[in-house]
Amino acid sequence: MNRVGQPEKIFLVGARASGKTSVGLRLAEALAYDFTDTDAWLKEKEGRTVAEIVARCGWAGFRELESAALREAGRGPRRVVATGGGMVLAAANRAFMREAGLVFYLAAPAEVLAARLAAAPEREQRPSLFGRPAEEEAALVLAEREKFYLETAHQVVAAAAPLAAVVADILGRLRPGAGNTPDGPGAA
Repeated sequence: MNRVGQPEKIFLVGARASGKTSVGLRLAEALAYDFTDTDAWLKEKEGRTVAEIVARCGWAGFRELESAALREAGRGPRRVVATGGGMVLAAANRAFMREAGLVFYLAAPAEVLAARLAAAPEREQRPSLFGRPAEEEAALVLAEREKFYLETAHQVVAAAAPLAAVVADILGRLRPGAGNTPDGPGAA
């Protein structure tokens, strides 16, 4: 924790289209923290999109690079880190985030995630995991990963709300006396 009781690092986890990047940017701005998106960091470092990395290295190779990106991109104090949706699949990543900072799970139902993906198709930078329509794929991904999001998170945030409300919710939880300890109110 820094001198005002805020965590030095904040990690955002959740499914694709849960708002991790949008929330992270606004949160970092409000806190005067640096912002890192692990997917963007990895894309810049590798010179390829996530889909291109997966096509070249397979999912296992991508996951190894993603884990390295988490540790590298999360270096330094006063940082908000938006993670890829599958970052929680590795137990080492879950443990790293929980120990290194405060983790918020941006939770949203599958139909909200699918609607967001349909509204912003450029977000489809990752290849499909199941080859199904967006809402069905989102439901399958949540069924597989929800337990890991909950295990990793110190706090769960309703991410179906408008962006400003999600950011305000997190900021409210970070105020001194608002239960911003890892296992405070709203803890997973």
